[in-house]
Amino acid sequence: MNKTIVITIILIILLGILFWGLQTGFFAGIFSGPAKPVAIPEGIILFYGEGCPHCKNVDDFVAQNKIGDKVKFTKLEVWYNKDNQTILGEVAQKCGITSGSVGVPFLFVGNNKCVSGDVDVISLFKNATGIK
Repeated sequence: MNKTIVITIILIILLGILFWGLQTGFFAGIFSGPAKPVAIPEGIILFYGEGCPHCKNVDDFVAQNKIGDKVKFTKLEVWYNKDNQTILGEVAQKCGITSGSVGVPFLFVGNNKCVSGDVDVISLFKNATGIK
């Protein structure tokens, strides 16, 4: 094979990879520029993941005890929402937690206080509402 054929094949392959990457969003992080800033909601924030069993424990407790009527808080889903993932990362940093070690359920209370895990989140809600 001569050099022209080899170079043509390589270019076709590279263009194919580029086209595939653009179609599937594989290169989205590279070409999209810097991430847009997201606003952190005021007050208490409960971060959860759709399908997370520990998050369901918290959700069931909140529903059964009508915690939403007693404590004002914002719920943000983070497994499928990139903006909420960004907010979780920023909030975790305020509490001195690296984004790689954050799990859900995760409760940001404010004043750089965070609580993680269903047992601790439920306990905090119990203490806040006087439930025994």
